[in-house]
Amino acid sequence: MSGGGTATLPVVSGRDVVRALRKIGYFLDHQRGSHMVLRQEKQPYRRIVVPDHKVVAKGTLRAIIRDAGLTVAELNALL
Repeated sequence: MSGGGTATLPVVSGRDVVRALRKIGYFLDHQRGSHMVLRQEKQPYRRIVVPDHKVVAKGTLRAIIRDAGLTVAELNALL
């Protein structure tokens, strides 16, 4: 990867991710075990599953960012 101008993926907890996504219209729909399920308040009503871990794995965080329709830089700005 050539890294030209790409934002660095943050090291964050699941609760930090939920806090950031709440700022853009997601709410905690329910939680089952360590999985927090967020739902978007407006269309397209996306559902995103966030693990309630102290550190969210890089691949999992990238999938959450992609599913939310964000970029890494946009997530960093929300944190």
